[in-house]
Amino acid sequence: MIHFSSTLDSTPESVDAAGVSVRRFTEEAGFDDSDTYFIALAVHEVLVNAVKHGNRFDPNKKVELRLSADETRLIVEVNDEGAGFCLESVPDPRLEENLALPSGRGITIARGIMDDFHVESGSTGAYVRMSKTRERPVIGQPSP
Repeated sequence: MIHFSSTLDSTPESVDAAGVSVRRFTEEAGFDDSDTYFIALAVHEVLVNAVKHGNRFDPNKKVELRLSADETRLIVEVNDEGAGFCLESVPDPRLEENLALPSGRGITIARGIMDDFHVESGSTGAYVRMSKTRERPVIGQPSP
């Protein structure tokens, strides 16, 4: 199993920097270019939500990013220090009445990319755990 952990400032620049680390990690974990791109997109969307909606760009609040991977699965965990949110209350951006909203697509994008998507929320922030499974083991095994 391989791991990566980082504490991010609540800034767009920290989200961009984390994206480089996520892409590198997924490549090292053996995901192909397409999966790497889409996983990085899903993580980016969740991190933007944590910084913008969770921590509200508060310089005193941080976002924790943890990645782990074994032979078949990547797990991504994101914690913010905001007020938390209820996943069921997030408007579905695919519904006609929400099409013109200026935001609200990130969670839908991440849920569509990842195999599992789970949110826990409370007064100490939101915790998102998502995972992606590969069909064939890669870590520690030669590519065909």
